[in-house]
Amino acid sequence: MLQLEGVHAYYGDSHVLQGVSLAVRQGEIVCLLGRNGAGKSTTMKAAIGVVPPRRGSVQFLGEEISGKPVYSIVRKGLAFVPEDRRIFAGLTVTENLEVALLPPRPGLEPWTIERLFQVFPLLDRLRDRKGGNLSGGEQQMLAIARALAGNPSLLLLDEPCEGLAPVIVEELARVILEIKNAIPVLLAEQNALFALSISDRGYVIDKGVIRYEGTKQELLANTEIQSRYLSV
Repeated sequence: MLQLEGVHAYYGDSHVLQGVSLAVRQGEIVCLLGRNGAGKSTTMKAAIGVVPPRRGSVQFLGEEISGKPVYSIVRKGLAFVPEDRRIFAGLTVTENLEVALLPPRPGLEPWTIERLFQVFPLLDRLRDRKGGNLSGGEQQMLAIARALAGNPSLLLLDEPCEGLAPVIVEELARVILEIKNAIPVLLAEQNALFALSISDRGYVIDKGVIRYEGTKQELLANTEIQSRYLSV
């Protein structure tokens, strides 16, 4: 569904991504692992168009989307939850979801407000609370639910575990696995143990280069890759 091929991306003159290639297929969770500064977030931003690739290809549902504006890519069904969440602090939980609603896509069960509250029971109890009054974990759940309100075909999650309490991380794992039943997920995460516990396949990135790819089992068994590139 999503394929990056030989993607190079820059911040000014800084060459951050150096030929990144990866793919996400229907029905799977794929993790992108690496230490802080390895290029995980930039890969996500290159896919969604926030950091347009200077070279390489980004294809979504068989269509080349590299170079297209972010709003156009989102309308095609690619959703992105950034690391800093960016919820609307002055709106309630329900209002945050309402402003993000887009029509359902053919062949996919619609993400209605009520369905979102069923999947995110933590938010169901906070429907009328302002976004700025939520805890970090609650804001993370709201950011993911708001992305789903756009009825995407694929979800990009950037460092969803960052700064969250263990009990919230457990709930987050449940939510992501439930989302997988509807749409595939690409997960960029520094917490390799969490990511591999829910993923089907994974890629390891370091200094803007994919160093390894394999199944969850292969990654868990490869202690050399873990010690060299991951904080495990």
